[in-house]
Amino acid sequence: MDQVEFHVFEVTVAESRLDQYLAALVTGMTRSRLSKLIVEGQVLVNGGMSKPSNKVRVGDLVSLSVPPPRPSEVVPQDIPVSVVYQDDSVVVIDKPAGLAVHPGPGHPDMTLVNALLAMCPDIQGIGGEIRPGIVHRLDKDTSGLMMVAKTHQAHNDLSSQIKDRQVIKGYMALVEGTPKRIEGKVDAPVGRHPRRRTRMAVVVGGKEARTNYKVIEYLPDHSLVELYLETGRTHQIRVHMAHLGHPLVGDTTYGHSNRLLHRHFLHAFHLEFKHPVTGEPLDFKIDLPADLTQAIDALR
Repeated sequence: MDQVEFHVFEVTVAESRLDQYLAALVTGMTRSRLSKLIVEGQVLVNGGMSKPSNKVRVGDLVSLSVPPPRPSEVVPQDIPVSVVYQDDSVVVIDKPAGLAVHPGPGHPDMTLVNALLAMCPDIQGIGGEIRPGIVHRLDKDTSGLMMVAKTHQAHNDLSSQIKDRQVIKGYMALVEGTPKRIEGKVDAPVGRHPRRRTRMAVVVGGKEARTNYKVIEYLPDHSLVELYLETGRTHQIRVHMAHLGHPLVGDTTYGHSNRLLHRHFLHAFHLEFKHPVTGEPLDFKIDLPADLTQAIDALR
């Protein structure tokens, strides 16, 4: 049976907020997670309960109890997903199109999270719950590479790499028409569509968003494009290419339906990041899946 972790610290630094003090000491736990433990009474200062915002001072004794991760409410399910790489800290998978990442309205189960819980029984607690650490997402109908943390420490490190824009993410897309330039950068802010709230759009006041693209092959009335993200906004590639006047083939949200494909043509083929524990560079590339290859062949 998992045991409660117990830590005691004697404060030796100048006056500091309790949550900030612990966040600087305890690796593998976020400040928000530590704040929750403080509120739950799992953190005592000189034997008494405290608040995240309370100050600690030199000489104070701070005790921290970390309960074992609670079981996830998400059930493990045997869903075929290709594993590209796996060790004790991280797993890299090739997500198939049609598989949602998280349970949600319309898909309460049969998601990537359900699959990972079944595939990786050694997943440790993320945020106090036994669940995989999703640090970035792909749309349900986008296929390709995703990295997933198996420990809280790995989750924090990979999240920091993404925040610091140290992760390289490359995509292949088939778009309608022919871009005027063979390569370029779309630098246009992305936010919620002002009227259609389920959609994103290029909007004034949106979050900064930058997409680099390069035409790999010209096809009849279409172009095969390689794209690399500098930022990771929701639907960024789909919105940016539609903004250029070249929506993704099969993208019924930002473009049109297409006889070639029953989903949008977008595949995450390249993923590069540093191992969350060793710092070793990890670089993965995969081929296009069969349905996308067939769509290209139909145009050649």
